[in-house]
This record gives sequence, C-alpha cells and structure tokens, in this order.
Amino acid sequence: MNKLIVSPSPHDENYVKTSTIMLNVIIALLPAWGAAIYFFGLRVIPLTAVCIGSCIFFEYICRLMMKRDNTITDFSAVVTGLILAMNLPVTLPYWMAVIGSFVAIVIVKQLFGGLGQNFANPAITARIVLMVGFPAAMTHWVLPLGEKVDAVSAATPLVLKGMTSDKLSEIGQSVPSYLDLFLGKTGGCLGEVSALALLIGGLYLAARKIISLAAPVSFIGSLFLLSWIAGEDPLYQILAGGVFLGAFFMATDYATTPITTKGKIVFGLGCGIITFVIRHFGSYPEGVSFSILLMNVLTPYIEQLTRTKVLGAKEAEKNEG
Repeated sequence: MNKLIVSPSPHDENYVKTSTIMLNVIIALLPAWGAAIYFFGLRVIPLTAVCIGSCIFFEYICRLMMKRDNTITDFSAVVTGLILAMNLPVTLPYWMAVIGSFVAIVIVKQLFGGLGQNFANPAITARIVLMVGFPAAMTHWVLPLGEKVDAVSAATPLVLKGMTSDKLSEIGQSVPSYLDLFLGKTGGCLGEVSALALLIGGLYLAARKIISLAAPVSFIGSLFLLSWIAGEDPLYQILAGGVFLGAFFMATDYATTPITTKGKIVFGLGCGIITFVIRHFGSYPEGVSFSILLMNVLTPYIEQLTRTKVLGAKEAEKNEG
C-alpha cells in the first residue's frame, strides 16, 4: 500500500544551485568582455583580474573574520568582480578598482549578511562610490581600437550627442552611428561598448531561464518611449551608455529586485523613468546606475504591493494593545 507523504513546500527538488546561476551569468558576460578586449586592448584583462581577485579576497577574509561558512565557491564574488569591471573605464588605476571591490563586497554585501541579504546591488553601489570619489578617473574615456589604451581621452556617446557641431569639430570627434553603438565602436566603460554582445548575453540568460525578460523589456521600453515623447533620439538613448548592461545584468539581480512578474515590470519601469529624468534634466549624461540603486531601495515596497494574495486568506490583525 502506497503511503501519502505530506510535507511543507517547496516540493520541487530540482532547484538550481547558486553556483550554477553564477556560472551562467559569467558565460553570458563573456561576449561583452571579449568585445571590450577587442576594442580597448589587453589592459582589460588585468583590470578585470584585479576586480575579481580582490572581490574573492575580501569575501574570504570577511567570512573568516565573522566566523561564518565561506562562500567563495558559489562564484557570487566572481560575478560581482566581473560586473564591477564592466562598469569601469579601462584606464582606471588598479588601486581604485580594489577600493571598488572593498565597497561592493565588505560594505554592501557582507556587512548586511552576505549573498541574498544585501539591499543594493554591490557592483552598482561601488561604481557610484568611485564616481563620486574619483570623478576624473571614472570619466577618463578612450577611443576604441586605438594604438595605445591611454593614448586618447574621449567623450562618451551620450556626451557627444549633446555637443554642438562646432564643439565636435574642435575636439575632432563625431557622434557615433547606430551601427557603431550596436557593435561597440564607441568610448565608455568596458560593458558599455557593444549592445550586441550584451544582448546576446541577456538572451542567453533568458533562454536558460536564469532571468526573466520582464524587467529588461520594461526598462528599455520605458526609456525608449519617454525619449521619443521628449523629442530625443530614442534608439540612440537605449543603445548608448549602460542601458543594456544595467537592464540585463543588474536590474535582474535576484537579491535586490522583486521576485514577482508584476514587481519586475514595475521595477523596470521605474529604472527607465529615473534614467530618462537624470539624462534629460540632470547634470549627469548617464543615469542607469543611479536609477537601479534607487529602485533597489524601493524593492521591498514593490514586492509588498505586487505580491500574490492567497485566496481566502485574511490579513493578520494588529494588536492595538
């Protein structure tokens, strides 16, 4: 006689391990990383190695000092280091990259309890801290395919888009074409050069069911629509800057974004709106990092408003006494 075993959920034992998820994210970022090496040169490799190595080191030391099980084998520190590197200009001094890794791992991640407990995306927070602390180094861009990686200081596509023709002639640069933006022949951070490579990586994650396309589509779509309404070039706005990097690899972070589909859509819409507002009305030409960080803070409230209500369940009454 067969026995009926009753147990609490979850009942599906075919769960995906954290290390598997992180390995897939690493694989998805390889096309963009390879494009960065092609366009900016071999200095991309040691800069990335410094970010990843220091992230692993800080995580190991933190877990050791806090007398907790070490988590470097789940590859989350590797992913943080890689995404941080993709948010940096290739000319950034290595010691600044180490500071960024310290902020990401120690302050944002481990001091809040480790993976899954942090309220903000570690790599984004580190980039903003570096941007505020070292603005000159974080905005020293180079032209792609140059003979030397530090030979030419150049403006990003979003900065060039706002310049007059006289100013462009003065600095000897031109506004990149759509094809240049899509393929990667533009200045910017390592992860801002090739929309095509980032799109390939994002679709790979979606095909592997690692991420949902709800947040990326609502993020990119809302920015496109608002830019069109405001009379700007919407296609240029979504191809330039860090929109694809943020939409596919940072607005889909498990720990800092909503878990419900409705919540993901709201999160993406918020990112798109804030990015547009910063770009259109603010002094910064880019607004992706700030928009995702601000929406990270709102994630608990988004989840509360969009959570599925159990049929027949009643809200717990508050004890007035």
